[in-house]
Amino acid sequence: MGKYYQLGKDAWDDALSGLTCDHRVYAPLVHGESQDYELIDKDLVRKIVYNVPKPSTPLKIFLLPVKENVSAGVPKNVPVIILGVPGCDLFALDLLDAFYLDEEYPDLYYAQRRQEFLLIGTDCHFSDAHCHCTSYGLNPYPSKNQDMGVSLINDKVWLSVYTEKGGDLLKKIQDITPLRFFGEDVPAEMEDIRQKVRKEIEANNRRLPNYQETTHVVMNAAYEKWERHVERCVSCGACAAICPTCTCFLLIDRQGFEKIRQLDACQYPGFERVAGGEDPLKKMDKRFRNRYFCKYLYRPEKYEAIACTGCGRCITACIGDINKNELLTELTNDG
Repeated sequence: MGKYYQLGKDAWDDALSGLTCDHRVYAPLVHGESQDYELIDKDLVRKIVYNVPKPSTPLKIFLLPVKENVSAGVPKNVPVIILGVPGCDLFALDLLDAFYLDEEYPDLYYAQRRQEFLLIGTDCHFSDAHCHCTSYGLNPYPSKNQDMGVSLINDKVWLSVYTEKGGDLLKKIQDITPLRFFGEDVPAEMEDIRQKVRKEIEANNRRLPNYQETTHVVMNAAYEKWERHVERCVSCGACAAICPTCTCFLLIDRQGFEKIRQLDACQYPGFERVAGGEDPLKKMDKRFRNRYFCKYLYRPEKYEAIACTGCGRCITACIGDINKNELLTELTNDG
């Protein structure tokens, strides 16, 4: 449960402008039809968009850069604030944390970023065409893994605090501008929007199976059905690259004992090729099918965390126009 505070939009903008002096602040901006995170300075603060479903880039890219040298020592970073993280990306941290913060083999680079970064989540005040978080038991608003929350309603900014890091940031904001403490219950106008959006997403996905049903469907679908659906796949890997939970990577050796970690994708040809040329996923339909097994069976079984948070980015990114939700609905009805 958080503690809720309110301030005017202009006062919030002034506070953010002050924070940019000693923090790297990333927040979503819109250019044309695209929304994505950008590094914010004082001139960009008033252009930040709030409560719009998911930036194009998932949160994982901040924690797991596409390419980095993991033999150079863990760098010390300027304090980083990532503002406007949607619930689907925050839920994905359950799986990323289980993978990269393993007690026996923790990833030092991921662990430091996870500790240093301050995450400000945001409610979605509407849904886009492919949002389906509610089908998997999640909500279109953050309920875990955030330090603070922010929501803009009728030119008033609502802040909620959940962690010690969030409380420390709140004190810095209070040094810049006064805040009104509201209480520990979700404000009624915020709750009304949350329930409206939830019902909207549920209505748009009423035929989509839930997570447990999807696991059953994926496990039992006849192989020829996968062969039929893979015809438009070109193995570009966009679905995995844009997914907030996909974690596969390569380790590349360079001269001077450098080791480079680079994000990989299970849809790339040669993903499982081993010495001697053997490749159990050489055929495209096997790679395609394996991705669904990974999402709905392998990862949840191993890490006890769901591997699809219903963001729908993979549908938007697919150049073959493959709609995962339509595929799973068809497999369910075929069964």
